[in-house]
Amino acid sequence: MSKRGKLVVVTGPSGVGKSTIVGEVVRRTGAAFSVSATTRPARPGEVEGREYQFIDEATFEGMIQRDELLEWAKVYGCYYGTPSAPVRQGIEAGRTVILEIDVEGGKQVHRHMPEATFVLIEPPSADALAHRLTGRGSETSQKRQERLAKADEEIAAAKASGVYNRSVVNDDLEAAIEQVAAIVREESIDT
Repeated sequence: MSKRGKLVVVTGPSGVGKSTIVGEVVRRTGAAFSVSATTRPARPGEVEGREYQFIDEATFEGMIQRDELLEWAKVYGCYYGTPSAPVRQGIEAGRTVILEIDVEGGKQVHRHMPEATFVLIEPPSADALAHRLTGRGSETSQKRQERLAKADEEIAAAKASGVYNRSVVNDDLEAAIEQVAAIVREESIDT
């Protein structure tokens, strides 16, 4: 019997620390990181194929039409989505694949792959989230306010959806990384 991989979906509001947590969990566990596609411009320090596949709107819309995305959305005027082929190939090859996506994307993935494990990363407080978004310095004050207003909504929607079967509060980064790594390791058991 061959080992089939697993899918772990990590989600939460913008600025909660998903990227930092997922990056370290991938390093510590050897899980495969699923690189999403987006039409937004790269932020300073982001590398094509590492954080995202940066593509134009016409290319993304073609992927939608050809049903090549596990999930997708238009958020803050830009498309984001997960190409399905690399995720399915990783799982078939016996790897644990980690998706780092938003709450709505996680709900779409659940419709396609309900057997996945869904992890909601939460901030310790709204003030802590505001501080993190300000410290990131990657968006305007107006964009930051939009993200803060949406954060409470996203967390409430995630909890109400019944999709997210695990929750981690990122009040201590190392503890949050270890909690998510433990969840990923659980998902790496032969089936």
